[in-house]
Amino acid sequence: MQTFDTVIILLYFAVLIGAGIIGSTKAKTSEDFTLAGRNLGMFMYLGCLSAVILGGAATIGTTKLGYQFGISGIWFVSMIGLGIILLGTIFIKKIDSLKVTTISELLGKRYKSETRLLSAIVASIYTLMIAVTQVIGMGTIINVLLGWSLTTSMLVGGGIVLFYTILGGMWSVTVTDIIQFIVMTVGIFFIMVPMSLSKVDGLGNLLTKLPESHLDFTGIGYQQIFQYFLLFALGMVVSQDIWQRVFTAKSSKIARNGSIFAGVYSFAYAIAGSIIGMCAFIVLPSLDNPQNTFAEMALTILPTGILGLVLASVCSALMSTASGSLLASSTLITNDILKQYFMKSPTDKQMITASRLTTLVIGLIAITFSIWIQDVLVALDVAYAILSGAIFIPLVMTFFWKRATPNSGFYAILISTVVVLAGLFIEGLTATNPILYGMSAGLVSIIGISLFSAPISTEFDTPFDEDVVLEEEGRKQA
Repeated sequence: MQTFDTVIILLYFAVLIGAGIIGSTKAKTSEDFTLAGRNLGMFMYLGCLSAVILGGAATIGTTKLGYQFGISGIWFVSMIGLGIILLGTIFIKKIDSLKVTTISELLGKRYKSETRLLSAIVASIYTLMIAVTQVIGMGTIINVLLGWSLTTSMLVGGGIVLFYTILGGMWSVTVTDIIQFIVMTVGIFFIMVPMSLSKVDGLGNLLTKLPESHLDFTGIGYQQIFQYFLLFALGMVVSQDIWQRVFTAKSSKIARNGSIFAGVYSFAYAIAGSIIGMCAFIVLPSLDNPQNTFAEMALTILPTGILGLVLASVCSALMSTASGSLLASSTLITNDILKQYFMKSPTDKQMITASRLTTLVIGLIAITFSIWIQDVLVALDVAYAILSGAIFIPLVMTFFWKRATPNSGFYAILISTVVVLAGLFIEGLTATNPILYGMSAGLVSIIGISLFSAPISTEFDTPFDEDVVLEEEGRKQA
């Protein structure tokens, strides 16, 4: 790293802080703070959604997989893209008509208040763990590039994200995400991929030098591909940080089309990351730690100035996901726990204050956990397993099975969570089967309890038909 590269990265951090301050001027109401006023157009929506789903794990992880497994490294991020497309094509129209803030709020309406509390706890832990991994990633990169201690690097990276997230909530996150989306796109597609291919004398030469196993789309293994599907494709559908971005769209059409475009962008990102990893396999054949593939490749092939920009793009990806995750966890706790159980008829100003204080506490916890643990990839797998295994089935049944009773949804989530945790304890924390066990237990529970108990009138007696929702809202206002 040359001084000029260091200056570029530090200037980039300063721009993010400035953008966060600008975004804070727009956060006038609690809905502005949590959902950017539900007013984003296509470009801003696409940018902020793409930025949050393609975090540091997507960038660093895909290049690592490309180095180790070749083209089959695409499956990790491709499954994230598939999940976003499923969300956009199947669920968004139904979700958008409800005008809810969190996935837990929706589950609470369909089932009962205890379901809202339980799902909020599960989802907030998951989003917190995502934020922890991003802070660790930022700390690692800053530590390597600038030579600061790992603890100092995490404090600086996490502190910057926490600062602009507290200032303006989703508006600040959106403004910074657009910057991060542009920098990330330029850094990966227009700099790293062309220069990596140039270093190996072109794509044709790369294909001839790679071992045959690196050209096999299933080389990573069918079991691993299926695990990515369970963890990430299904996880995206029930992830609060993703839902919260969906709710920022100005219309359901923008939400749907933008989600599909973000999914397609993810496929392209997966291919780009794998190509960089495969080029590194030729350029750096004796790399000690594949986790450092992206950073080592950047240091090897990029000139001064360009290097700073590209490494800033990696920080961009990490910061986007970290800020979205912090805000998602804060929103779940504020909206579904504090507001429901500890705040009596809060004003809009009180809700913004509570959101900011909760974000501060969640951010400090995330930074503390990052410094303390420093490696939470297994914990992240556990969080994804619980999210997919325990919440996916009740959410799907919310929309597609009218007969589900309030008790069935609550006990399905509770039983599934216990089953997933027990399965992970018995089979190992990286096992895939516990997710299937949890889904199966949830399906059996929700159907069995519903069929063998008397129907109980819920707030909505249909699986959230749009006309019924609008009629109910009109009744309440009257």
